[in-house]
Amino acid sequence: MIRPLRAALLCTCVLLAAAAPPPKAPAEGAAADKADDSAAGAFKPVTKTSDGSVTIGGKRIDYQAIAGTLVVHPKGWDDVAKADKTDGDDDKAPTAEASMFYVAYFAKGAPAEGRPITFLFNGGPGSSSVWLHMGAFGPRRVVTLDDQHTPAAPYQLVNNDESLLDASDLVFVDAPGTGFSRIAGKDKEKSFYGIDADAHAFAEFITRFLSHYNRWNSPRYLFGESYGTTRSAALSYVLESEYDLDLNGVILLSQILSFDMSVDGPETNPGIDEPYVVALPTYAATAWYHHKLGPKPPALQDLLSAVEHFAITDYALGLAQGAALPPAQRAVIVGKLHEYTGLPVAYIEKANLRIDGGEFEKTLQDDTGTTTGRLDTRFSGPTMDPLSKEADYDPQSAAISSAYVSTFNDYVRRVLHYGEGLAYKPEIDVFKWWDMQHQPPGANEKLPQSANVMPDLAAAMKMDPDLKVMLNAGYYDLATPYYEGIYEMRHLPIPQRLQANITFKQYESGHMVYAHQAALKALHDNVAAFIGGTH
Repeated sequence: MIRPLRAALLCTCVLLAAAAPPPKAPAEGAAADKADDSAAGAFKPVTKTSDGSVTIGGKRIDYQAIAGTLVVHPKGWDDVAKADKTDGDDDKAPTAEASMFYVAYFAKGAPAEGRPITFLFNGGPGSSSVWLHMGAFGPRRVVTLDDQHTPAAPYQLVNNDESLLDASDLVFVDAPGTGFSRIAGKDKEKSFYGIDADAHAFAEFITRFLSHYNRWNSPRYLFGESYGTTRSAALSYVLESEYDLDLNGVILLSQILSFDMSVDGPETNPGIDEPYVVALPTYAATAWYHHKLGPKPPALQDLLSAVEHFAITDYALGLAQGAALPPAQRAVIVGKLHEYTGLPVAYIEKANLRIDGGEFEKTLQDDTGTTTGRLDTRFSGPTMDPLSKEADYDPQSAAISSAYVSTFNDYVRRVLHYGEGLAYKPEIDVFKWWDMQHQPPGANEKLPQSANVMPDLAAAMKMDPDLKVMLNAGYYDLATPYYEGIYEMRHLPIPQRLQANITFKQYESGHMVYAHQAALKALHDNVAAFIGGTH
């Protein structure tokens, strides 16, 4: 995870669901497979086709896998104008383009029209879809240790009993510039790196994919993880309002829609206390897991119920009073924070009742020189600098990233026959270009405020009152705390009756819920049931 913009998230990948075997697109050969990204017009669609099978719930599913690219352009691109352009024309339309890489899995023998298709993507921004692909729902899954560092290669790639291919065809999509996706042309970063530009690129990809594989009449789903939930909210509205494309469901994993809620660096935004409120239940779950609470702590669910109530009532009211908080009331809150987090009273006082994520990760197990994980607080690792104020790295990311990246690089070349001579970029640093300003529904321009796509998801739900939304979250996630997602959903500007369209599921895992085997099974079962009940 990249810390400079700590509100940015890790990954989410896109799964696409199809049914009957789609028509095979011709392979473009090595020249296209190694397309130069130095100038616009260099990209051509590429496909590599293979066959496989996966066993899910004791049932074998045969599938066709297609690894390939589709070319998309920024908003304002006019393909007719480009085709008719003659020398000397003053063409101010954008010239940048993106070659977006995907891996699609189509179950054989199922009619396409009735077969759901799910687009999955990770987040970052700047992350490929390798995490969802190799860890969650692809037909093969890499094996990693549950809450410890996974030893170096060779890694174990196994049949994924929890692949979503039993419920939907899957399309894993790499965001522009990540994975095997590439961008080119004038102002290419400006054209694709930003909340609104990114949502448009994914909308273009999805509509082109539906056309290319004749899937316009299939039930359609988005599955976004981390920043991918931000993308999904913005994308759902773009598809509705600009492409007349209804979705059957939007599935969110480890949600962040309002960046004012992030517990990464909230001290730079004084007066906004919600980050401390929504992170407290995760602090408590983490302290419970690492045995930092009292001698007889309650069961996890009982603890979280009490902490959620305290967070949204006495704690929130106390923080809202700021310097006017009476000493006696302050002492009660300090005591409760100590009880629920295991942090020393003196430390809580020094932090003015407000502890950000990085400080908690560094401090909770500081007595043993141990840093607590961010993406999954069940993980721990040696502290880099014992004198640092906050965590210098994420032990969970360090523990499993090599397994995911190494295994995918082998799998995509050996099994999917794609990528010879190309570098796969699991994550890229886009923050020097990324435009976090966003133009929400009803605004005439991008707003000079923290990014917030809650209005986008709300508008999509109001435009299509049948749209169903599913929120999945791990109790041990400090990148996007689970209660943050609940808080955001409860504050969506939608009619009360539409709240019934939202499903909430939590798991005893972290940001990458699927990194815990029991949670992966529960995630599969819940998502499969959601898809099965919404088409």
